[in-house]
Amino acid sequence: MLGLNAGISAQDPNFYIFLCFGQSNMEGNAKVEPQDTIVDSRFQVMETVNCPNLKRDKGKWYAAVPPLCRCYTGLTPADYFGRTLLVNLPKNVRIGVINVAVGGCKIELFDKDNYQTYVASAPDWLQNMVKEYDGNPYARLVEMAKLAQKDGVIKGILLHQGESNTNDSLWPAKVKGVYDNLLKDLNLTANSVPLLAGEVVAADQKGACASMNAIIAQLPKVIPNSYVIPSTGCPQRGDNLHFTAEGYRMLGKRYGVKMLSLLLDKVQ
Repeated sequence: MLGLNAGISAQDPNFYIFLCFGQSNMEGNAKVEPQDTIVDSRFQVMETVNCPNLKRDKGKWYAAVPPLCRCYTGLTPADYFGRTLLVNLPKNVRIGVINVAVGGCKIELFDKDNYQTYVASAPDWLQNMVKEYDGNPYARLVEMAKLAQKDGVIKGILLHQGESNTNDSLWPAKVKGVYDNLLKDLNLTANSVPLLAGEVVAADQKGACASMNAIIAQLPKVIPNSYVIPSTGCPQRGDNLHFTAEGYRMLGKRYGVKMLSLLLDKVQ
């Protein structure tokens, strides 16, 4: 599949870009099903690593056919987030997502000043995933976002993380640190870039980390322009941690509906 950069010569105000980060549920843990491979070309993904298996190069735009994170990941909330926006926005609007996520990571991995201490003590399997981002996932997200800003406008940030920080009451403040750094490093303003954070697998689905949702619920008290996306009713795959493909579709649509309401508020 050819990159789409050649068709983009200047920043397009109708190219809405969304940054996505987190751990395994943002990375995408469910197997992609045939229905998930049908994508409107107005929905695009910037590849954040080189993926020869997908014929994608880091830093270039492609039609958002999953996987949207790394080369061998699965379905993520970002997939149906983008689809939901497209269906409800004018035809001249395009959607782009940039997804940097590492399964099993704590929010500390995205702390630009202290991530090295966290990575140094992380297990080998996590360090190997971090290496795909040249050792610094936060820096890769910023690098890709700066490239994307030449093409379009960053309209929001999507987060799905928390399982590895379960019962960490400082999590909202830690997320605020990451959010504030992203705003500063990308020259964005808080009032124009909302943060949407999804709940982990909920208690009604026997989520192993469901207690974390009470802490995630505190985020809007710390970040005024942040919103919690409920996961109630989104089925999990049986490990009590990860959603099924249908669960990702449901959760992604919820992210999309909330973002639509925020985008439309700006227009009115």
